[in-house]
Amino acid sequence: MTKFWKYHGIGNDFILIDSRDAYPDIDPEFVRRVCDRHFGIGADGVLYITKADDADIGMIVMNPDGSEAEMCGNGIRCVAKHAYDMRMVNGDAFRIRTMRGVLDVRIYHENGKAMTAEVNMGRPILDCSIIPMAKEGVFIDSEIDADGTILRGTALSMGNPHLVIFDDLTDDETDRLGPLLERSPLFPNRVNVGFASVCGGKIFLRVHERGAGWTLACGTGACAAAVAAALSNRIPYDVPAEVGLPGGWLNITVARDLSGVMMTGSAELVYTGDIRYEV
Repeated sequence: MTKFWKYHGIGNDFILIDSRDAYPDIDPEFVRRVCDRHFGIGADGVLYITKADDADIGMIVMNPDGSEAEMCGNGIRCVAKHAYDMRMVNGDAFRIRTMRGVLDVRIYHENGKAMTAEVNMGRPILDCSIIPMAKEGVFIDSEIDADGTILRGTALSMGNPHLVIFDDLTDDETDRLGPLLERSPLFPNRVNVGFASVCGGKIFLRVHERGAGWTLACGTGACAAAVAAALSNRIPYDVPAEVGLPGGWLNITVARDLSGVMMTGSAELVYTGDIRYEV
């Protein structure tokens, strides 16, 4: 039997497993089964908490299709809440090892329970060769062809690759274009696709996540959208921007020198349980 905790960060939901005692031998088929919303627990991914030599804890993120994600913004807030509430860490400021690197986290709590997590998501990566994207230099507010539809987008990485589109599109158009762009040959590792707009200083965003499809929220996507908006003078630097996703709101602050992106938002425990995995 495997004990699990079900969390969500503004609707982006995860199965969390504490693997600090032994480094997890991750089975993609197990991940696919437990994430299935009809025959499993149902989730947008699985989060494994691990030991880390250079941080307080480590985090591994698995997509519902069984692939590993480099980073997850909503997931790291869920891990941070769990670590604080379960007293895995000392104090309200600690560090989490991810594939993105070691990230600094601060918890804001009430009555000993974490309510909000603030995470320094690090420097956005604009170099196409690192994102990776099959282009040279940077790709900022530039044209991209999606099966004959010409769009303008900004590509960057927040530890995982993102393409942010600010074009005025209908829901039907985004429904069609999201999956197409995710698998564009320009992105050898596929890409998370965000469709964004700015109104009254707020960013409204919908994200088609690589390996997960349309989700209620994407933390790294919110960071990417804020960076893309700042680069194109749609929002100011160094000022918290509200980013609205289908599941709720995040506050994102982009440093003017792009030295870091601060993400603040909630995470909530839904329930706990035990699952038996049989081949």
